[in-house]
Amino acid sequence: MKIRNLISASMLLGLGLLSCQEPIVKEKEALTPITFEKVTLQDQFWLPRLKTQKQTLAPFALEKTEPAIENLRRVGEYLKTGKGKLENLPRYVASDLFKVMEGVAYLLTLEKDAELEKQMDEIIDIIADAQCPDGYLYEWFTAPFKNKNGWGAGDKPYSFVVHSHELYNMGHMYEAAIAYYRATGKRKWLDVAEKNAQHINKVFFEGDPNYNDGKPVNQAPGHQEIELALVKLHQATGNPLYLEMAQKFIDIRGITYQPEGDGVMAPTYAQQHLPVREQRTAEGHSVRAMYLYSGMADIVASKGDTTLIPALESIWHDIVDKKMHINGGLGAVPGIEGFGPAYVLPNRDTYDETCAAVGNVLFNYRMFLASGDAKYVDVAEVALYNNVLAGVNIEGNRFFYVNVLEADGKKAFNHGRAGRSPWFSTACCPSNMARLIPQVPGMIYSHTDNDIYCGLYASSVTDIPLNSGNVKLTQETNYPFDGKINIEVSPETDGSEFILWLRIPTWCNDRFVPGELYSYADQTVSKIQASINGKKVKAAVTDGYLPIKHVWKKGDKVTLELPMEVHYSVADERVEADINRLCITRGPLVYCAEQPDNEYPASHYIIPTIDGKEQTNIIGEGILKGIPTISLEAEVLKAEETIPATLKLIPYYAWNNRGDNMTMNVWFARNAETVGK
Repeated sequence: MKIRNLISASMLLGLGLLSCQEPIVKEKEALTPITFEKVTLQDQFWLPRLKTQKQTLAPFALEKTEPAIENLRRVGEYLKTGKGKLENLPRYVASDLFKVMEGVAYLLTLEKDAELEKQMDEIIDIIADAQCPDGYLYEWFTAPFKNKNGWGAGDKPYSFVVHSHELYNMGHMYEAAIAYYRATGKRKWLDVAEKNAQHINKVFFEGDPNYNDGKPVNQAPGHQEIELALVKLHQATGNPLYLEMAQKFIDIRGITYQPEGDGVMAPTYAQQHLPVREQRTAEGHSVRAMYLYSGMADIVASKGDTTLIPALESIWHDIVDKKMHINGGLGAVPGIEGFGPAYVLPNRDTYDETCAAVGNVLFNYRMFLASGDAKYVDVAEVALYNNVLAGVNIEGNRFFYVNVLEADGKKAFNHGRAGRSPWFSTACCPSNMARLIPQVPGMIYSHTDNDIYCGLYASSVTDIPLNSGNVKLTQETNYPFDGKINIEVSPETDGSEFILWLRIPTWCNDRFVPGELYSYADQTVSKIQASINGKKVKAAVTDGYLPIKHVWKKGDKVTLELPMEVHYSVADERVEADINRLCITRGPLVYCAEQPDNEYPASHYIIPTIDGKEQTNIIGEGILKGIPTISLEAEVLKAEETIPATLKLIPYYAWNNRGDNMTMNVWFARNAETVGK
């Protein structure tokens, strides 16, 4: 699928790079990623997080999901003996376990660990024993509960698909089983997944006499996930049935069933208000929505179904133009955990679930792979480095479910805490972190038959297969703290000609993130510098990329320097919460003020002028060691008068690592009248 997009020379962003060659035609085409296991990280930003994942987060999360394991164990015993009862747990608790296991599988892909693999095998045996002979796998209806209460699953299997989470749980199980199969070559869990998928196909699309009176259920699930998983199951097994199932679940949404009611039963809540091709705005529960849009993008890439593109592009614009916080957070409205009206983006009372930010990354990265358009990576990057990373502390054992942009140190905004929690009864966010972080290296590089794309920047080594032969890339950088990127290009055969597409992020231009919501108040314009073997590259930025067309030889060195000045953003005037306020960013990072670094409550500071005298310093000790801070002269409101003060800021992702009940602020008043509003 190739859509030619000729960019005229007058439309190119020069940014200090001279165009002395004919503009390169950028074709919007599907890209092939270099998967995470084929990328060796050597950086000091993501590599420590992977080590923390292995040493802390994975064992901690497996321990925390033991109740889900125990219930599955009891289901297996009940199927064998007809005895035993389950503990009353959330109907989706198994999904948290499956996501953690998916993350563990990725870690095993990167580094073999016999003990960890044995632990996984033991859990997989329990899962297999909990599967009914016909393939059904869901604790709620398989065994009796000691004290069954609550709502949401219906009175029998597949009777309340809009909220039962049966298919949601299985989707996460498929993804984990696929990951484990790819890590170890062991098929047992994959066979369980396939048996369940074939069971679901029969019940939902053919009819099974044991379910729904023998009639096909023919409903899309209320919580999306299985759609993405079925695409992966097709890719892992080659069975076309699973891809067709994914397409069917996409196609019937909003057609065969529409809920009636308000709140969680509103048609928009689970994106069942319209057929997907007619949807034009982001609605309802933000996590469900992002999973749906990711599944739609998968169908575009896997089946070439371009009929979905108008909906996806319109929804994307609705998000980035009207409904996304500057840190990439989505779903501002508590209660429905979802999208509100356009421009309703509160700071203190926002929801912005960590899972929604994860979904933002998944959706935009898929859109990037389907089109090659850099703007999608720009959004994914902002969501990843800010809201997603804020979701877990640096030590890997405390979490945010809710991500506010202002904290008063008193309000228990995070499901009962004025800070991070060691876990949640609904633990979707920690478990999503467990599976996303190991995949980040797979977002750095992608390619076509003839070209290479650098989407994210991190010190790493990989080999990229082109038609002309393999190309080894070695990247060195201190990104996201420094904008200098060195890439050594070594083709298998000297004299290979191809284009190296280097992403030039939106934050290098006139705004921090794509869309119409935010723009820079300061007008600092800095030049992007690029060179090959010390010689300046003379090319123009095209569609968010610097294309370097060259006849390459082993050891060629490319240097890209992205300016990392401090910038001040303003929001669209229709965002009431941010009127007369500034947000400070540097590179891809949103900055905030936190109580340990400042004398006064964070929200009391005022930035009356932008004078460009900011100071950047590196923290030398403590849990935040190595992180750049920003200091600037400001004012603070005290006793109804303003006094001079120094404001110190840290990256948003790093806040709440030095104690709970702290004040924090992202958007700063420009005058005394705005403080406290």
